[in-house]
Amino acid sequence: MTGLEDLDTPAVIVDLAVVEANIARMADRARARSVRLRPHAKTHKIPELGRLQLAAGACGLSLAKPSEARVFADAGFDDLFVAYPVVGKERLLLELADRVRLAVGVDSEPGARALARAFHAAHRRLDVLLKVDVGFHRVGVTPQAAPALARLVAELPGLRLRGVFTHAGHAYAAPDAAGVAAVGHDEAAILCGVAAELRGMGLGIEEVSVGSTPTAFHALTVPGVTECRPGNYVYHDASQVALGTCRLEDCALTVLATVVSVPAPDRAVVDAGSKTLSSDPLRPRPGGHGSLTGYRSRIARLSEEHGVIEVCPGERFEVGQRVRVLPNHACVVSNLHDRVHALRDGRVEAVWKVAARGCVT
Repeated sequence: MTGLEDLDTPAVIVDLAVVEANIARMADRARARSVRLRPHAKTHKIPELGRLQLAAGACGLSLAKPSEARVFADAGFDDLFVAYPVVGKERLLLELADRVRLAVGVDSEPGARALARAFHAAHRRLDVLLKVDVGFHRVGVTPQAAPALARLVAELPGLRLRGVFTHAGHAYAAPDAAGVAAVGHDEAAILCGVAAELRGMGLGIEEVSVGSTPTAFHALTVPGVTECRPGNYVYHDASQVALGTCRLEDCALTVLATVVSVPAPDRAVVDAGSKTLSSDPLRPRPGGHGSLTGYRSRIARLSEEHGVIEVCPGERFEVGQRVRVLPNHACVVSNLHDRVHALRDGRVEAVWKVAARGCVT
């Protein structure tokens, strides 16, 4: 097996033992609450990792875009949820629906009607879940507006309203672990309340699906939740550590980089810039662009090909030295690289293609 010393840098490294432990931990937590786990594969975009998640008990996968779903359908996955308000991709959805058990998100009347027209004309029915905004204020209908839109969707030929879903992305702005927990409980309580109201209207709401790695453990504890869709948990990253979601040792993904310049005692530069690490900030408070394993020094700024380390007093770096960088946001790093190197006991056991990289349609 190849060692790290044989890899060209920058290279994405994934610790298999940590990945397997992360997958098992989330699966066990969902199983203990009798909640179905449907991991969001946009984090890793790798079929091999999706298979590990299914083997641990996941019921299927969530994806961000139809083209991403097509990659996983081609790889043999047969139960997929595109957790996104899909508009203008009806032809691709029809193709996918012939191959897999498919559901997609809706959050508007025009979007729902477009899906309904396409599937009714093809003498098909598409399962949809209504996106509810529980506080993130990105997409989704307000809880107050949900009943009217749910009624309309349920009456459209060509569609079947399977349930409701949400994503509590505002947890990433919570000041501490207690704040994250509060967001998680509110996420689930609001969504379960909407589901109860829709059932009271006579609508057959089967799925109440929550998301977000920071809030997952908390949302799972609320009675009425049927499904959970965390994604980042498979790797974790510096932001999850800062939020209190995980420990540093739970972070599976790092970027192997080489020090290419030490122009001053307080500054060193690695060959990993924004094209490698992404420019995403640390959450919940800014704090550089990646930490270095075994050092207090951090990457303080980025250009496209350069990561500039602000060297802490007492630490030093040498040209040619290799370092491991823990990124702020692992999901974006996945989409910046063609492959990841799966490591076990310090040796590369497998090289995985990031098969759904660039699938933004």
